[in-house]
This record gives sequence, C-alpha cells and structure tokens, in this order.
Amino acid sequence: MSAARRTALVLVGLVLLSFNLRPAAVSVGPVLEEVRSGLALSGPEAGLLTSLPVLAFAVFGALAPWFARVAGLHRAAASSLVAVVIGLAGRASVHDDVSFLFLSAVALAGMATANVLIPSLVKLHFPDHVGRATAVYTTALATGLTAAFLLTVPVAHGTGSWRGGLGIWSLTAVLALIPWVALAAHDRNLERDRRSISFGAVARTRIGWAMAVVFGLQSLQAYSIFGWFAQLWRDSGYSAEQAGLLVGIVAGVSIPLSLWLPALCARLENQTGLILAVLSCYLVGYGLLLIDAHALAVPAAVLVGVGCCVFPVVLTLIGLRAHTPDGTAALSGFTQSLGYLMAALGPFLIGTIYGRTGHWTGPLWLLLALVVPLLAIGAYVGRPAYLEDQLRQG
Repeated sequence: MSAARRTALVLVGLVLLSFNLRPAAVSVGPVLEEVRSGLALSGPEAGLLTSLPVLAFAVFGALAPWFARVAGLHRAAASSLVAVVIGLAGRASVHDDVSFLFLSAVALAGMATANVLIPSLVKLHFPDHVGRATAVYTTALATGLTAAFLLTVPVAHGTGSWRGGLGIWSLTAVLALIPWVALAAHDRNLERDRRSISFGAVARTRIGWAMAVVFGLQSLQAYSIFGWFAQLWRDSGYSAEQAGLLVGIVAGVSIPLSLWLPALCARLENQTGLILAVLSCYLVGYGLLLIDAHALAVPAAVLVGVGCCVFPVVLTLIGLRAHTPDGTAALSGFTQSLGYLMAALGPFLIGTIYGRTGHWTGPLWLLLALVVPLLAIGAYVGRPAYLEDQLRQG
C-alpha cells in the first residue's frame, strides 16, 4: 500500500470511527423513558445505564495502550469496532435488563478502546498536524453525537419501537469497520521496548494527574448532560422529539467549534485563556436552566453546548503534552481511564438525586458547583508541559 493511499485510508477510517464513538453512549438518553418501561428498569438500573459509558471507558481505556502494543494500532481499532457492532445489534434485540446492560457494556468497551487509541493514531500518522487532524476527528465525533440525538427518536417512531432507534447505529459501525479491516492487514505496532511508558510511570507525573482530573470533570459534565437532559426538558414540558432536538442543539454546537478549536489550541503556546473562556459558558447555561428550563431552553442549550466543547480542546492537549506516539498513548490511556472512572459518578449522582427529589434544582446546582474545580485545574493544564520531560525530571 502506497504512503498516500495509506494516509487517505487512515483519514477516512478516523472520520468513520470517530462518528461511531458516541451513539452507543448517548442514543439511550432520548428514549430512556421507553427503555425503562420496556425492560422494567429500576431507578438504580437507569442510573447504572447512564453511567455505563464512563465505567466502560475507565476500565477498558486503561487496557487500550497495552492492547495496541500487542495487537497493533489498526488491528486494535478494527477489533474495537467489531465489539461495537456486536453490542449495539445485540442490545436492540434482547428482552431483559441484564442482557441489555451487558451488551451495552460490550459496545462501550469497543468505544472505550478506540477512544484512547485515536490520539495515538493522530500522533503516529500526522505528527506535524496534530491540531488539524484532531479537528477532523472531533468534528466527526460531534456529528455522530448530534445525529444520535436528532435521529434516534424519529427512527424509533418510524420502526415502531425504541429498538429500531438504538439498533440503527450498529449499521453505521459496520460501515466504519471497512477501512480498518484494510489497514489491519498492514499494521503498525507501538514500540515495545524498555522505553515504552507505563501506566505507573504516567502516575508519577503532575501533568498525568492534572490531565486525568480535567478529563474526568469535563466528562462528568458531558455524560450527565447527554444522559439526563433530554429527561430534564421532557419534565419541563417538551415532547420527546423536542427534548431530543434540544439535546441535539447541545451536541450540534460542537460541530463547527470542534473544527475550529483544536486548530486554535495547537497554535497557541498557552491554552489557559481558551479553556477558561469555553468553561465559563457552563456557568451561564446552568444559571439559565435554574431560572426557567422551559422558556430559556434554547439559549441554555447553546451555552451548555459551548461548554461541552472543552472536550476537543482536552483531546488536543493529550497530543500536545507528549513528544512521541508511545507517550501520547500512555498519557491518553491514563487520562481517559482515570478520568472516566471519576466521571462515572456524575450520571449516577444526577439520577439518584433526581429520583429522590423528582425535580432538577439539586442536579443543576451540583453540576454548576463542579465547574469550579474544572476551571482551576484547566488553568494548570493550559500551560505548556510535557510528559516525557516530567518523567526525566522525576
């Protein structure tokens, strides 16, 4: 395979893979009420369902760098998509809660592995264009996220069941698998020698822990929003379709911003101001929802959507805070596995508070309060620092 063809295939593969990184996690939100009724899910089970993405990402994200070194980056990406296809297709056909949760975890395990590997793939294939390549894949990710919110309910209605609305995403995952099967035949392993950076080595660095906390707090916000805000707006008087559209606005805002922010982030020497500006939108958006979640839904959705765009900025920083593909993979695995473990508390706490109180004041105040430490640590990771440099200093 020629270098030009390989690069083009990697780029197409990254776009299709990224598009499929979120539907399994967020497509449940718009039809959560129907899924709970159809499978007789209890309140804690519903909370677990919305927390499963971050739990799976925490567990399997930590294993992803090891898997890439053993199997190869492209084979690992292809295997991840196989798990996504099996999990998404399977959970749309089962009729009991345990099987649904298990197959959701299978799909999310694949997504978690790919989630960690993509920054390393970018560093490997586009070392001089990290910002631009990150912009491409985060835009595709945002597009898939938005599509999951906008299309899940219409497809469910068109097929007559929530099963169709969830199962449709297994077909897009099959399409994404095609370029990675071709790339897997000519794979490229991460280096496996004494210089490879371990999970424990990253744990000895300040930048590793700071990136993990920032990633965890921003993921806590995002998965709480995408897991529960459709229900919030349904409770405030909107229909299922309208609530899905509002969450679609939250996700859709990130499409143009995901194309612009990573490139801007990569051009800046210090990203602190950019991070603080994006995160401040959370504070205003939550404030509007506390005032009137129905009347102020649209501006609140836009502002919360801008706040969620700290995600592509943090992903870009993973690539910028290490010098090598191996360092990027190690930092990505540490950051995302611990970050998602922290984030798992968010949707579960939101669901628990909402279940006990029956209203959204408590959950919104909790999310607002958690923006404060995110601002503080975000200011730190915005300053230039490199994993390998801190390892040598240690």
